[in-house]
Amino acid sequence: MRQVGLVAEDGVLLDAVLHEPAGEPRGMVVALHGITGDMEARGKFPRLADILVAAGCAMLRFSFRGHGRSGGTPANVTIAGEVLDLQAALAYVRSLGDLPLSLVATSFGAVSATLSLPDLEGRLTGLVLWCPVLDLRHTFLEPQLPWGRANFGPQQQQRMLADGELLIDGRFAIGRALWEEFALRRPLDHLLSSSVPALIIHGDQDSYVSYEVARAASRGRAACEFRTISGAEHGFDTREREDEAILVTADWLLGRHNAS
Repeated sequence: MRQVGLVAEDGVLLDAVLHEPAGEPRGMVVALHGITGDMEARGKFPRLADILVAAGCAMLRFSFRGHGRSGGTPANVTIAGEVLDLQAALAYVRSLGDLPLSLVATSFGAVSATLSLPDLEGRLTGLVLWCPVLDLRHTFLEPQLPWGRANFGPQQQQRMLADGELLIDGRFAIGRALWEEFALRRPLDHLLSSSVPALIIHGDQDSYVSYEVARAASRGRAACEFRTISGAEHGFDTREREDEAILVTADWLLGRHNAS
């Protein structure tokens, strides 16, 4: 593993690390974390990287702006900015050579991943989404699940109107620009219109992000597999369930990269 310096098009510095196999890599995976998180994804991304590297694939993981040790502040995070961050990561991996390329995105990381799909058709070998945010309106603006109602209910929305920000889980401040983007962006539409082979993995007890939306999305497009982690909360919530998601992901990615 080695540290990598990424710079987004608007000058924001991004903290990133590259995991490389001993020989020439046979594929590259870029990992995208969720909102309030960072490139560790609570340890899941490094564990996935270990499996992929042992099988001969490389993996780049990075923290979006305003997260982890990357530049920027949480209050200035936007979807448009995260798309720029992903573009910087993709430009870097392209500089390493023309390798089969896949994305693994968890939770809110699925937003920038899916919005980027129109520019990545024909270039991506595969897309893996863990408990993905595909419906911004009903996750944030008109929340239908317990986590959303607790964080984005009427009282919190009043704070956004009055102060220009609100806190997620009492610790991560998001600003008005991101809030307004929630009404404009439609990640589900981009996923459904894409032909990139995809795997969606979701826990059926997720109280943060809709399992039903993800399952319906998998049924609504070709070349999309769906895997349920039985009993799992958002992020898969136990080491055993995390390991199940990681192993399913690694097997699927390696199968696709071997076929490339």
